[in-house]
Amino acid sequence: MNKENKGICLIGGSGFIGSRLADRLERSGQLFGILDIRQSLTGRPTTVADVTDIDGLSAHLAGYRALVNLAAEHRDDVEPVSRYDRVNVDGARNVCQAAREQGVEIILFTSTVAVYGFAPPDTDESGDINPFNHYGRTKAEAEGIYREWQQEDPLRRTLVIVRPTVVFGEGNRGNVYNLLQQIHSGRFVMVGSGENRKSMAYVENIAAFLELALGFSSGIHVYNYVDKPDYTMNGLVAEVLKLLGRSGRIRLRIPYSLGCATGRLFDAAASLTGRSFPVSSIRVKKFCSDTAFATSVGETGFLRPCSLQEGLERTVRYEFLEKREGPVFYTE
Repeated sequence: MNKENKGICLIGGSGFIGSRLADRLERSGQLFGILDIRQSLTGRPTTVADVTDIDGLSAHLAGYRALVNLAAEHRDDVEPVSRYDRVNVDGARNVCQAAREQGVEIILFTSTVAVYGFAPPDTDESGDINPFNHYGRTKAEAEGIYREWQQEDPLRRTLVIVRPTVVFGEGNRGNVYNLLQQIHSGRFVMVGSGENRKSMAYVENIAAFLELALGFSSGIHVYNYVDKPDYTMNGLVAEVLKLLGRSGRIRLRIPYSLGCATGRLFDAAASLTGRSFPVSSIRVKKFCSDTAFATSVGETGFLRPCSLQEGLERTVRYEFLEKREGPVFYTE
């Protein structure tokens, strides 16, 4: 076994959360390396490798004491759907096998609240696993694989499963950015009442929690990651409008039934053309549903670097008021 201490391997460390975690580890002087299927947009040295390639993965992980697996297939529209299983499930098996071969005893796995599906409001870590899509299903299966790895040597091995809600921040081009952009452009349309609650997570805060979790003791630790308090959609839009220096009044609203019908039309267009559209029936349903989760993160003593409101302000200022340039990460 290779005894060289290379510190922490960030698998998928070129991505949005991984890049922020790398920033924090760098500032705190910790040893780490990045393994990803693409080079880091920040210019950090990257070992280019794929979690689906077991033959090369183990050798690349030699010398690391801890692994943080952020790699995932996560968009709603991945084709073929077998790609979810190959990356999320087979990738988990490969990471665990490489950890066995290299004697790694600490694994942090970023899962998702999607494992709960359309869960009741304020579902906590004990909630039923009931995913509604392939992403949530394969993440739940991957959690089981990591649990099996930990149970092989439960007194020595540490497994931390973190289930984030939707993550946003500077440079991200996911669903929250798309919402912010629509509000900024003046083309935003509220579908439904807007009273549904949305849990969110600011990227700097979740990166800070992952950094803290690297020091957890042996055992299995499972946490939803949510920055409280939750916004309603009405409250979120009003807050963004205020940050943009505008009136908080939402100008255009349409009923939920009309929004669903529009989503189904785009589904049909996507099926006929093979193209992906920003509107779909599942996205309308997700937009209008309560996705509010509880978390026991506070029991760890974790102090987040900033509030949810401050994270939102930083993001709006960076993207729309100051229009800074920097790495851009495309996520769901």
